[in-house]
Amino acid sequence: PSSFVMKGVIIHTPNFGELELIRNGAIFYDNNGVIKRVVDISADPSCLNDLTPTVSVMDYSGKMILPGLIDAHCHAPQYVFAGTGNDLPLLDWLQKYTFPTEARFSDPVFAKMAYSRAVKRHLHYGTTCASYFATIHLEASKILYDVINRLGQRAYVGKVSMDRNSPDYYVETTNTAILEAEEFVKYCLRQSDRGRFILRNIDNNIPNNEISLLNHENTPLILPVITPRFVPTCTTKLMIALGDIAQKYSLLPIQSHLNECKPEVTWVAELHPEASCYTQVYEQNGLCNSQAYMAHCVHCNLLDVNILQSTQTGIVHCPASNFNIGSGVCDVRAHLDRGLKVGLGTDVAAGVSCSMLDAIRQTVICSRAISFQKEDQGIPYSVLSYKEAFYLATMGSADVLSMSSQLGSISEGKKLDCLVVDLEEADSPIDVFDSDDQLDCFQKFLFLGDDRNIVKVYVNGKLVVSK
Repeated sequence: PSSFVMKGVIIHTPNFGELELIRNGAIFYDNNGVIKRVVDISADPSCLNDLTPTVSVMDYSGKMILPGLIDAHCHAPQYVFAGTGNDLPLLDWLQKYTFPTEARFSDPVFAKMAYSRAVKRHLHYGTTCASYFATIHLEASKILYDVINRLGQRAYVGKVSMDRNSPDYYVETTNTAILEAEEFVKYCLRQSDRGRFILRNIDNNIPNNEISLLNHENTPLILPVITPRFVPTCTTKLMIALGDIAQKYSLLPIQSHLNECKPEVTWVAELHPEASCYTQVYEQNGLCNSQAYMAHCVHCNLLDVNILQSTQTGIVHCPASNFNIGSGVCDVRAHLDRGLKVGLGTDVAAGVSCSMLDAIRQTVICSRAISFQKEDQGIPYSVLSYKEAFYLATMGSADVLSMSSQLGSISEGKKLDCLVVDLEEADSPIDVFDSDDQLDCFQKFLFLGDDRNIVKVYVNGKLVVSK
């Protein structure tokens, strides 16, 4: 077939706080997964009359069609110990659980097995796009790319860079970190037409400044993302080099951690007394810009916020992780009110679940917790609604990943990354009653549903999970 139609109950949040529901909807899309139009069949019954034999129709009438969930911050190797080890705060947790587990990925056989399980789990939970941290191992990072490619997920993949304040068994030299970060970028770009175009320009000394890999119909399904672990484990020389690599290869995305917990913030101040705040360390080293996004941002002061605003650096809210290892409670409403880009992440394994539904639920709970503090101070506060939390898990994350013109909603011109949700599956954890309207069913899915209700997952218009 050269074109496709998908029918069902379309629900998405194209704008913050605004939910659109089409009970009898049809999505017309082409072989490249590009949505050509979205139609309310009840308002335009003739829209299906002239379908030619080359049009394939997927009829999911009565089932919900939702935009794919976008996990803007997760650690693929940490899936191995997800659900354990939440007894320590961040810096101790890294030493006891994270670094020993990530060190195991020096073994390519183990890496392939573990990454296959992790990516499958994310996909089955409805994560059509994820921004992954890998490990410091070049070979294992390539394996993660290959696994994602085989399973059909959309992703940013980051080979982690870290050259100081790390265990002897899990650290890079500065020069190796720089060389292998660039080698991984080239490996990823060689896999796509657009990536090879960028590489040819570099070979021919043609600057790529005016060409962006992001937010384009031809954006590769999988992209490299520059990934300094965080300031305490990265020297200034390494951070500057990583910023330069991002610029060289057509403004690559950049991901890291920022202001996650108070001891980390204090440590960064001791390491970098020349900086006025944590965020300024990233900024001074070329790692804050509109393609960059930082996980957590729980303990940002006004100086941090001003830099994030002026550089258009995004924030990834990871409430489950922040609760589980005691990092703090992030005031997302305050970030949004200041005009900052905010998306959501599971942050596996500090966040115990790969499910973005869990991230949505925890986001609402976190906002409610902030409201208690504000009430005690006599300050009015608007708790994030389920519509707003769903927006953050779709359009918000797409914006943070600089892909909002291509992903995040079911809209004309965008890529069809979507979920088909059935609340009446045989083993569904949800009971539907005759008093439940379609909006009730949507809320029940967000707060009670799980992967059993996600019966189909499409990425780029292609079916990648079917139950």
